Amino acid sequence: MPAGDALRDAPASLHSASLVARLTRWNLAVLVSTLLLCFLLIATAAWFSAQERQARLAQASAQVLANSLAPMLVFEDRDAARAELQSFIRRDDVLELQVLLTDGQLFAHWEAPGQRSDLLVSEAVKLAGARHEADAQQLRVWIPVQLRGERVGVLYMRESLHALRQQLQQAIIMAALLMAAGILVASRALGYVQRRALWPLVELSRLAEQVAADQNYSRRARVHHPDEVGRLTERFNQLLRRAEAWQTELNRQLREEQEAGQQYQRLAHEDSLTRLPNRLYFQSALQRLLAHGRDQKDHLSLMFIDLDNFKLVNDSHGHEAGDQVLVEVSRRMSAVLRSSDVLCRLGGDEFALILPGLGPEGVVTTLAQRLIAVVRDPILINGQPVQVGATVGVASFPDDADDAAGLLGQADAAMYAAKRAGKNTYRQAGKVNSHDA
Repeated sequence: MPAGDALRDAPASLHSASLVARLTRWNLAVLVSTLLLCFLLIATAAWFSAQERQARLAQASAQVLANSLAPMLVFEDRDAARAELQSFIRRDDVLELQVLLTDGQLFAHWEAPGQRSDLLVSEAVKLAGARHEADAQQLRVWIPVQLRGERVGVLYMRESLHALRQQLQQAIIMAALLMAAGILVASRALGYVQRRALWPLVELSRLAEQVAADQNYSRRARVHHPDEVGRLTERFNQLLRRAEAWQTELNRQLREEQEAGQQYQRLAHEDSLTRLPNRLYFQSALQRLLAHGRDQKDHLSLMFIDLDNFKLVNDSHGHEAGDQVLVEVSRRMSAVLRSSDVLCRLGGDEFALILPGLGPEGVVTTLAQRLIAVVRDPILINGQPVQVGATVGVASFPDDADDAAGLLGQADAAMYAAKRAGKNTYRQAGKVNSHDA
């Protein structure tokens, strides 16, 4: 994405609380402070410079007037002097004119309406050269009146600085408006320039926040320029690559540990030959299903299954043939069971079958007969038929026992009763005595 488009798409928070916004405010504060200081210094210098220029102009005008008044003072022509003063006051900023003799007497005088004459110090008549002084309101000028190098009097002129102040105020207002416009333009330019200059750093910060939030170390920052921020971005990408490699390795180890744990769990609860649940699993499953049946007030049946003639197969055909018989018998019995039934190999040729919620007694006996039938069918081992049988003992919860130990004892007793009855048959715990009788 181009930098300009990225800046336009940047969130609003980028312009209010980010490093870019703070730097823009700081730069503007420095810029405004510097401009204000320069403005004040320039305005002060302009005021004093304008005062000095006004004083020089006033001195020049007063000198011309003094040269005109010199003969009038020598001949003591007061009327002519007053007329000369009247002709000089065409300037609006003149407030007062006084002509003094060398002895300090007032020779001629003019003052603007509403003005009060200044009291002159007697030393003024003794000054040897031109002099002026000014304050914020007025300018005072003293010019010696000389004729052929001889001082014959002193001219005093007082001017108002009101017009000068107005001109300076107008200039200050205009300069302030221009400065405000400049500051506004500078603020926009500073904001744009700094956002453009700092965008790689802002982008890097946003990427760091995203990585911290979603832990996705496959993200990478784009290097915009080969400068300090660019080098920082490259180092950050190196950290991301290392973190990604570390995360990948950690995930692989965790996955292997989970798979190993699942395998250990499976091996701990599974018979390695038949792949049926083993005795350990049977014990926990029986407790769990009994608790569920007790809570749901449901029936549960338990069958102990012992294979007949299995030892003969081992002795006649070898242990490998016996293992094949166990696998085939397990497959046949599993094929006739429900998905909720739990068939376990307890060890050797002994099996246990947990039947949760099987229903009426007739269903249990039918299943026992079917199991005996599928086991009794001949099994081909190395091309030769081999036949084994099954003896089944059945106990029910809660009819025969209300706990695991009692149920196990009842099922075991029923199985031995079936063996005594001739094998390849079944017995139910509640009917063992009457059946044997």
